[in-house]
Amino acid sequence: MESIDQRPNAIFLMGPTASGKTALACALADRFPLRLVSVDSALVYRGMDVGTAKPDAATLARYPHRLIDIRDPSQPYSAAEFRADALAAMREITQAGEVPLLVGGTSLYFRALEHGLSALPDADQALRAELADEAARIGWPALHARLAELDPHAAARIRPGDAQRIQRALEVIALSGRPLSEQQQGPAERLPWRVLKLALVPADRGPLHARIAERFDAMLAGGFLDEVRRLHLRKDLHADLPAMRAVGYRQAWPYLNGRVDAATFREQSIFATRQLAKRQITWLRSELDARWFDADRNKLEEDVVGAVSQFLPDEGS
Repeated sequence: MESIDQRPNAIFLMGPTASGKTALACALADRFPLRLVSVDSALVYRGMDVGTAKPDAATLARYPHRLIDIRDPSQPYSAAEFRADALAAMREITQAGEVPLLVGGTSLYFRALEHGLSALPDADQALRAELADEAARIGWPALHARLAELDPHAAARIRPGDAQRIQRALEVIALSGRPLSEQQQGPAERLPWRVLKLALVPADRGPLHARIAERFDAMLAGGFLDEVRRLHLRKDLHADLPAMRAVGYRQAWPYLNGRVDAATFREQSIFATRQLAKRQITWLRSELDARWFDADRNKLEEDVVGAVSQFLPDEGS
């Protein structure tokens, strides 16, 4: 006889940037006893509101999101920290008799939450500073080439310009003497929740690309550059911090330093956002147990409400 899954329920609402996840999450929270948990590596940072498309104050007052504004931009925030924080939030929500709805687009966080993380060496700030100094001299692509020699499997998954992940991979090798990819092959941990995965993915990327450009122009009109200027003036922030490598902020830094003009800054930011969306969609294809919904379908909310109603048959409003 097949056993019944007794785990409490949770929902993952995933999708590329600018696919309408926040609006849909809020609509679902109106219909079901859901509480929202953000799964976004940029929304954790305070003072980074416009460029991250963070929900506005009115939205957050009506629909509180856990794990938004929990770090200063000077403080790195790891996938391991996210997992611990998300699990704690999910437990609190479940114990209150409600269902956690995890909404966002950071694939690394979703993977860490669902499958756990290998026990890797703790960060070594002195070693990180050495690697950052070396990168300033020879460039991150050169360090990526070194990583390709030491750990070709990790290098194949990491882009040559992804400074944070190159730095971490080299740090792990230096501290443990073993390749990062070898240490990430540990057994998966079963998440103690039964999860419905919902993926918002446009059938046609044309409208998504148009929305990305329109949203970025709206960010500029809404004071994005003023926001980055305030961050740029802080002596404790620099371009290599994880917060400042977020899309848009990473492109704004050289613009404020006078290295590119306004048109180039805009073009690079929109292109980087489209590339981010492409990577997010590629990852979603590997989530074989996710239910896909066309983000541009007229009946999107109705269709998703139907899926959630089937998953939570006794909890609709």
